[in-house]
Amino acid sequence: MNDTLQCFLFEHAPIRGERVQLNATWQAVTTLRTYPAPLRQILGELMAAGSLLAATLKFDGTLILQLHGSGPVQLIVVECTSEHTLRATAKWSGGISNVGLRQLLGNGRFVINLVPRSGQQSYQGVVELNADSVAEIIEHYMKTSEQIDTKIWLSANAQQAAGLLLQKLPEAESPDVDAWNRVGLLASTVTSFELLNLPTQQLLGRLFHEEDVRLFEANPVCFRCSCTVARVADMLRMLGQDDVQQLIVERGEVEILCDFCNHRYAFDAVDAAQIFAQPAQTPPIPSPDLTRH
Repeated sequence: MNDTLQCFLFEHAPIRGERVQLNATWQAVTTLRTYPAPLRQILGELMAAGSLLAATLKFDGTLILQLHGSGPVQLIVVECTSEHTLRATAKWSGGISNVGLRQLLGNGRFVINLVPRSGQQSYQGVVELNADSVAEIIEHYMKTSEQIDTKIWLSANAQQAAGLLLQKLPEAESPDVDAWNRVGLLASTVTSFELLNLPTQQLLGRLFHEEDVRLFEANPVCFRCSCTVARVADMLRMLGQDDVQQLIVERGEVEILCDFCNHRYAFDAVDAAQIFAQPAQTPPIPSPDLTRH
């Protein structure tokens, strides 16, 4: 099954939708690191949610979703680009028991960053964690911060992650005043099995067989990490020349391992001297430092 993202519209109602299925993309993330099952499900659902949200935006750049917590799980990060590429990672400590999202994250916040590739000013939105699922967090954020009625259904297991999104178009009026509630109730009957396994056309036919739905061509989705030597060099510049030199004295080199793709970067004294002799090459991305020495 291919990894795809498909948009659809209701012809006689101001409602749009997106459906995403992640297979190889999701497995590329889970093969890089073994995540405890409860955390794996949240990470997969957040990946599907990120792909769906990125598809609703008209922009050229990166959408970053972050869940920050004070519990056993400290951080979950998903990055989605306007080219429909994804990468994701998480940080946790100790054993992870089979409990819900709120227990895993504790007190925390949900952060969205929109980083345009053109160099324009980035946007950041933040809300407190006050929900028990990724879907509820997204719906709450879209309603309170963006004032856009949004419904979302997500599912993930060890092999797949998938999602379905409905969004009310605010600029359009319709004589069918009950359409939003009716379509939402129909979509709420979707099962996890259907969400993960049914082709989009078949899924929409089952959910909305009495509605007039236009399905657009599918876009491919794939895993891609954006780490580069230039980005890692810029991170070392932020760390500072004195600290980098001290690490080289102690260890002979500075080693950086990307938490997203496990790619190893190593810099010796000559490399470090060249880094600090040159200006920064890439604009900063407002996400936490996810590399480790």
